[in-house]
Amino acid sequence: MQKITPFLWFDNQLEEAVNFYVSIFKNAKVINMNRMDDARTGEKNKVSMATFQIEGQEFMALNGGPTYKLSPAISLFVSCNTQEEVDTLWAKLGQGGQELQCGWLTDRFGLSWQIIPTALGELMGDPDPAKSQRVMQAMMKMIKIDIAALKAAHAGK
Repeated sequence: MQKITPFLWFDNQLEEAVNFYVSIFKNAKVINMNRMDDARTGEKNKVSMATFQIEGQEFMALNGGPTYKLSPAISLFVSCNTQEEVDTLWAKLGQGGQELQCGWLTDRFGLSWQIIPTALGELMGDPDPAKSQRVMQAMMKMIKIDIAALKAAHAGK
């Protein structure tokens, strides 16, 4: 087990959320799902806790009930190499969720994601402050990040 593992709290949809996440990423798997009878709902053999892995990052999660909610104060940052990867993850994770500004979205379970192309950091890191400022201004107007538009802004087009 890694030294620090994100631990996610879900109301009552843990099994659905874990299966959703591992279905989206190519390198993902369920490590275990602990089942027990749910005293709150009377449901038998319900998943109470789960451990899963996405792209080498292990997560733990709990069906903890409605006491706490996920919030954008914590988000999962996904570094994408291509526009195709950005588009695919954006479409899949955004199903039933909410698209936000600057590459952020909240999925249908309330978990916040940042779907960010590596090109954004590269272009914003340009030593020419005018170029990096144009990239920043372009990104601030975007919902889903568009690499071609960032490159055009960088070039002053």
